[in-house]
Amino acid sequence: MPAVSVALSDTLPAAPNPSVRPPSQALPALKDSASVGLGLVPLGLALGVLITHAGLPWWSASLSTAVVYAGSFEFLLVGLLLAAAPLATVALTAFLVNLRHVFYALSFPLERVRGRLGKAYSTFALNDESYALATGARARDWPGERLLWLQVFMQVYWVGGATAGALLGAVVPDSVTGLGFALTALFTVLALDAVRERRGDLPTPLIALLCALTARLVCPGELLPVAFGLFAAALMIRYLTTDRRAHRDA
Repeated sequence: MPAVSVALSDTLPAAPNPSVRPPSQALPALKDSASVGLGLVPLGLALGVLITHAGLPWWSASLSTAVVYAGSFEFLLVGLLLAAAPLATVALTAFLVNLRHVFYALSFPLERVRGRLGKAYSTFALNDESYALATGARARDWPGERLLWLQVFMQVYWVGGATAGALLGAVVPDSVTGLGFALTALFTVLALDAVRERRGDLPTPLIALLCALTARLVCPGELLPVAFGLFAAALMIRYLTTDRRAHRDA
């Protein structure tokens, strides 16, 4: 009997020690976020400069990026505020621009995040950059804590960049142009990375191009929100049709 018990003890795995805490996922998440997150800093700088040049106080950049936290819409919001746009127009623009986040939620691994507070913040902090990293091939085995830290660092980059840009806005001359293109440049890079990772998914850039051309022809004055709305609707139709086809084949 002693020999049998010794043999069994050698084959059975050791029981986990509850006193040993798993290593923090903050540092790995910081390294993961650096590749794309550092690109948010100059983008935030551009937003902060635009906000101060629009005559708004510097702290409004910090407040907007911390509470609104919707990069593309925040750039549009500056122009809407300057034009004294009606509240209904602001709300409709925000809905159309951020409608894509509904589709992000379909494949974002929110189930890995623990706790109601963690899930609530993860839902609030879901943006293009976090989604691109969290749904990549490298992130398939990331725990929820790592995903949560990733989103925290993304917002830190954004808030910090916008605040610094607002504080430095006074020394940037009004003649400087092209700051608003920083958002387009970042989206272009993210789109290229997504196409490279999913080479078989060529219809997506084609759909985006067709939506942009349609918005240009139909409503050139509101190109961005109309293009986003058409693109979101096209993705929804494609998702529903492919999902039904997959169920039918199964």
